[in-house]
Amino acid sequence: MTDGYSSPLSERYASKEMQYIFSQDKKFTTWRKLWIALAEAEHELGLNITQEQIDELKAHAADINYDVAKEREKLVRHDVMSHVYAYGVQCPKAAGIIHLGATSCYVGDNTDIIIMTEALKLVKKKLVNVMAKLAEFADKYKAQPTLAFTHFQPAQPTTVGKRATLWLMELKLDYDDLCYVIDSMKLLGSKGTTGTQASFMELFEGDIAKIKELEKKIADKMGFDGCYPVSGQTYSRKVDSRVMNVLSGIALSAHKFSNDIRLLQHLKEVEEPFEKNQIGSSAMAYKRNPMRSERIASLANYVISDTINPMLTAATQWFERTLDDSANKRISIPEGFLAVDGILDLYMNVVDGLVVYDKVIEKHLMAELPFMATENIMMDAVKAGGNRQELHEIIRTLSMQAGANVKREGKDNNLLELIAADEHFNLTLDELKATMNPANYVGRSVSQVEEFLAEVVKPILDENAETLGMTATINV
Repeated sequence: MTDGYSSPLSERYASKEMQYIFSQDKKFTTWRKLWIALAEAEHELGLNITQEQIDELKAHAADINYDVAKEREKLVRHDVMSHVYAYGVQCPKAAGIIHLGATSCYVGDNTDIIIMTEALKLVKKKLVNVMAKLAEFADKYKAQPTLAFTHFQPAQPTTVGKRATLWLMELKLDYDDLCYVIDSMKLLGSKGTTGTQASFMELFEGDIAKIKELEKKIADKMGFDGCYPVSGQTYSRKVDSRVMNVLSGIALSAHKFSNDIRLLQHLKEVEEPFEKNQIGSSAMAYKRNPMRSERIASLANYVISDTINPMLTAATQWFERTLDDSANKRISIPEGFLAVDGILDLYMNVVDGLVVYDKVIEKHLMAELPFMATENIMMDAVKAGGNRQELHEIIRTLSMQAGANVKREGKDNNLLELIAADEHFNLTLDELKATMNPANYVGRSVSQVEEFLAEVVKPILDENAETLGMTATINV
């Protein structure tokens, strides 16, 4: 469509799989599955519903007559009753028992829960695949020393793989939250107009055991382990907020990763994938912009800001229900999922093609390492008979001189030469250079990576082994 608005989330960012979950077909076929589950459960519990009627409903579960529903909605201004009518047109024998005892939220809210749960499972699948790729990267570069930064100022060395575990750790926290929310998702069930199940009390002549069994049967038929024990007409809109908070957590983790990659690409140490024919700038042909990481950040900003929508919706519902949730829900929840889906595909794609420039990393590290090695140098000089306090002051002074040489003169770091020339240290330049092995300054980085991958990440990957092996392509 070129003559009207269409969402960039569908056209540019989200996968077909996630788009289908929030499609009209998925929504309305789920409505029909819920009507079938309701009819079957009522039949099994003794209401006057025949197997012939149920079979007729099943025969038309997927071939939705949208044209009939659309015309009916123009007349009655009610989407659920329009689809009840359209389904009844296709199923004349069952028309009178469709939606029996239910209110609109029976199909609307239960479908929302079903769709969000399915979408969360797709998010989990992609999140685990990102974690798998990051784990592989971390393991490959666990011993590659690199300059670490605090406040984006050179600090003690770390390794490329250890830095990757920081990104992984945040995704692990997201994974825990995601699993908790998925496991806690329940159907609304069949609660009736204000959540009291009064209509079902009438249908089942006050038989509370059958009413409770009805909900259990519906949940079983739809693949859930139960329904929320109490509700108004709708499930608590706080559920939507919990879901969106998890998506927001993933977005902020991805944003942090994208920031680091963009900074590293500026340093020319690590670079995101750049395809042979990709253009970085319309004006500057030499440029290699980190556009995928920038897109992650852009989409993440949207998801994080979108979190406020279900919060406001949940906070402002009145009593058993108001309809001011509807328009907001229709937009904020699907688009939050579509954006996170796009983020995870980009994350997967970037990690899959990360390029590490070890020579540049080594050059940057070696330019700063003399400063970082001064404590060890001082200890060696003390062992050779020097005074620790005097040596500390001398090293401080020499470090300032070397720093000025680098910053003001644009020259190489000459701290080692300055120390070698000072008789207080009694160390030759060759002896000082022998201490400049970066691996001596990365602490437990290598073993931390190995332990973290083996003890924390591997159990998650093993638990989700059947979902691994994904790759992600991006549209633009």
